Amino acid sequence: MDKIAPRSGTAFELKAGQKLKVIDPEGEQVADLYAFNSSNHNEYLSSGRSLDYNESVNFGKGSKLYSNDSHEMFEIVEDTVEDHDFLLTPCSKATFRHFYPDEEPVPGCHGNLAKAFSAYGIPEHLINTTFNTFMNVAIDEKGKLSVLPPKSKAGDYTVFEAKMDMIVGLTACSAGESNNFSYKPICYEIL
Repeated sequence: MDKIAPRSGTAFELKAGQKLKVIDPEGEQVADLYAFNSSNHNEYLSSGRSLDYNESVNFGKGSKLYSNDSHEMFEIVEDTVEDHDFLLTPCSKATFRHFYPDEEPVPGCHGNLAKAFSAYGIPEHLINTTFNTFMNVAIDEKGKLSVLPPKSKAGDYTVFEAKMDMIVGLTACSAGESNNFSYKPICYEIL
């Protein structure tokens, strides 16, 4: 099992058929997930396609995550939380300046993913909306979004089965509101 330190990220290769288990070891910690096709970095995880093809904003066991080219990238095969977000952008220096103007901005998940993917020659501008594992976003009747504390408890996990060879990025999210203002590690295993 590998551990991602609080407010940091990593990238790694995942082959078709392998499973990625993302674990919240302490509870209430979001992990931003993003991925590229190993052989074509212009094919990457798509929030829009995934929302469209699942016909839902809710993701859990049985949900499939699609690329911008409409190919399956992941299927969620196990999930102890079944509450994730695929609407909101990964936090960045710009989002920190917007939401936390009195704090010194940190690179956030976008910056951490950009650094991790750069080792594979993937440019920052290709990083789009991440699958925000364990993130709890409520939508009211007027469409207003509210970021609430994650429902994940210590030891909760989600297992993603890879449907193609990919370069995967994963973070321990840096945004205060997303993690109930406590920054914790994220663990993961390739099965």
